[in-house]
Amino acid sequence: MKIFQKQFFHPRFWPSWLGLLLMRLSVYLPGRLQLAIGMTLGRLMRPFIGKRAEIARRNLALCFPELSANQQEELLNINLRTMGMMMIETAMSWWASDANLSKRVHYQGLEHLEQAKAAGKGVILLTGHFTSMELGGRLIMLKTPAYVMFRHLKNPLFNAVMMRSRTFHSEGIVMRDDPRSMLRALKKNKVVWYAPDQDFGQRTSVFARFFGVQAATIPATARMVKMTGAKVVPFVPRREQNGSYTISIGEPLTDYPSGDDIADAQRINDWLEQEIRKSPEQYFWVHRRFKTQPEGKGLLYKDL
Repeated sequence: MKIFQKQFFHPRFWPSWLGLLLMRLSVYLPGRLQLAIGMTLGRLMRPFIGKRAEIARRNLALCFPELSANQQEELLNINLRTMGMMMIETAMSWWASDANLSKRVHYQGLEHLEQAKAAGKGVILLTGHFTSMELGGRLIMLKTPAYVMFRHLKNPLFNAVMMRSRTFHSEGIVMRDDPRSMLRALKKNKVVWYAPDQDFGQRTSVFARFFGVQAATIPATARMVKMTGAKVVPFVPRREQNGSYTISIGEPLTDYPSGDDIADAQRINDWLEQEIRKSPEQYFWVHRRFKTQPEGKGLLYKDL
């Protein structure tokens, strides 16, 4: 996709160009400095994301009732600060060289991915919306060609840059609203990066518990495995305190799917919850994960 289109030189895109320039420059900074700047950005962004902060606060209260109000607030503050790193990590995923990234990542369980690929039925690389998700996808692709999912952004300039970058670094693009393209990739024995942990409404979901709360959960993972025989390999990207990254790859799921959509959805939610609890500050809590409830929409957020 072309970046230097006539429409993008309109003055309304000048702030976006400035943001892209700063993101581009951030790629050349040392890891610890990137981390410090990212945390500072998170603090500076706080006044401009009031509603999202309230959503995150409600999610943390729902998911961690065992924590005191002060502990929940401390976790919220750390989480919102880490979100500032998302801009820098997105820049790294777009523009950092393979050689530079390779120096800053440690892989655990690569043999599980190779085992799944050897089965010859395609691989669903299952992950969640962690704050390092964008960079995590790029780091995985240092080790294996993969297809990535894409959802159009509201800002057309950023959308064009992201589309161009993902097309360049990946084996192919799978549009989120076109599940058939994902099935085609799996049937060709391709690896497809997939994060299904968002609320897409009751029509396409089943209800399974997530941190003890009913959550609308799409059963698409199990259904795609039924249709293709693909292996499901879970992986989690984590940011370390020194600015490096760990990619943890688990064993392919066994006895999956079970034939029960709710049980299969619950299994995915249980795995994700287990991983989130290891580093809860690195999850994308600003999403209204519990928006859809069996009794209706927005009930858990209506007073925000």
